[in-house]
Amino acid sequence: MDDLNGFRRDLLYVIAGLDGPTGVAIKDELEESYDKEIQNGRLYSNLDTLVEKGFVNKGRQDGRTHTYRLTDRGQRELEARREWEAKYVTFRE
Repeated sequence: MDDLNGFRRDLLYVIAGLDGPTGVAIKDELEESYDKEIQNGRLYSNLDTLVEKGFVNKGRQDGRTHTYRLTDRGQRELEARREWEAKYVTFRE
């Protein structure tokens, strides 16, 4: 597993759960889950880091709007994280 912090992992999960989301859609989803405002600077700098690390591809929807999709590496990172979590977290019915 890469040394991703919790916020960046959450970004990966949100991107994986949406179909080519824009930054605004990602922000809206996180704000609903976090129950607080996410600053644009924090959001976009972390998205750029995920792009630079090869976890996310950044595309264009139009002249200004970017979309985000997991790369194969990003997908593998989430799968590795879930496997790691499953070793430590079990839910009882």
